[in-house]
Amino acid sequence: MTLEEHNEFEAIRQLKARYFRLMDTQQFDDWHTCFTDDITAVYEGAPRLKKDTDPKIEISGCAALVAGVRALLADSQSIHQGYMPELELTSATTATGIWLMYDQVRLPTCIFQGWGHYHEEYVKEDDGWKISKIHLTRLHTEEEWI
Repeated sequence: MTLEEHNEFEAIRQLKARYFRLMDTQQFDDWHTCFTDDITAVYEGAPRLKKDTDPKIEISGCAALVAGVRALLADSQSIHQGYMPELELTSATTATGIWLMYDQVRLPTCIFQGWGHYHEEYVKEDDGWKISKIHLTRLHTEEEWI
């Protein structure tokens, strides 16, 4: 691995750390900076406020993603952790990554825990790396309804 590749991988790791921190601290006015304008996101086995809500969320566009997650996490606390990224540069301005993950979300109606993997694509824009595609798959989830 070259020093340049190492630096690009580190910038993507910093991006993902910011993604988790800004979401968990509900700094949604800054969270949007993690994404391309045309991001697509699929979250399988997502936390939900009601048992009859579909646990699969599909969202396109940065503004819609931020608004959707902001609404879901209102009056909630979350902890998201990402581990052991498998990162690959696919060009000078694109990359892919797979992250092992764990999250716990304390919603007003449910305490949720999930384990799985983030499968992501990244694009390097003028102001740095951005997430352009998220697909969260789950290995296991637990819900404790309140």
